Amino acid sequence: MIRDYSIYEMTDRERTLFFSAGYLAAAALMFLFYRSLILSAACGFLIVKLKPYYSSYRAKERIQKLNIQFKDMLYSLSSSIAAGRQMPQALVEAADSLAVMYGPKEPIMMELNHMKRCIVENNESDRELLADFARRSCCEDINNFVQVYIICRNMGGDLEKIIARTSAILTDKMNIEREIKALTAQKKFEGRLIALMPVAMLVILNLLSPSYIVPLYAGLPGRLIMTGCLGAGLWGLMMMERLSNVDI
Repeated sequence: MIRDYSIYEMTDRERTLFFSAGYLAAAALMFLFYRSLILSAACGFLIVKLKPYYSSYRAKERIQKLNIQFKDMLYSLSSSIAAGRQMPQALVEAADSLAVMYGPKEPIMMELNHMKRCIVENNESDRELLADFARRSCCEDINNFVQVYIICRNMGGDLEKIIARTSAILTDKMNIEREIKALTAQKKFEGRLIALMPVAMLVILNLLSPSYIVPLYAGLPGRLIMTGCLGAGLWGLMMMERLSNVDI
């Protein structure tokens, strides 16, 4: 069970792959701009600075996956509640029914299997389990559903209609997010392509006409120009990613 979905812990294999590939990519980029083995070897270690950004990206990716899988969980809960089951029994049935769709290592299955064990073996409260799940998920949709469910249990309400309505709202929201991602995907690709063009040009010039760009690698003015180009390219890539990320 994942303790906090906002914190992503890389596996040993993933950590090795990230640092080795990242070191080689950073060192190659620095050598392309400065043609210095010592500087390239030293700057390759800067990949360590990117680890928090990579972990944050992977955490957001996992939360999005959990949110999509949560919609299927709601469908299963809605069917069980409509058949007259209480929420604890509905959660147990959801763990069994979604096992056909998802593997045991998927986030939603890890959560449902944990709830199933706690309910069947320890007879724990479904409200406490769902509240803990919502707190750790760092997902607004899951948190809103759990809050509505707890209020419904405390004050009375039609749980079947609430779950059905929540499922419909989540589906509409996911469809809107999918459309927005489709609209921004092309712009993201174009921005990344533009950011890589200077690097591609440098590679081509180094291969086809290395003497043409010798002044850029010799003397202080050439170093400053290359540093400015590298900084401008990285800054442009960061701004493009920031502007094209749309949260709803």
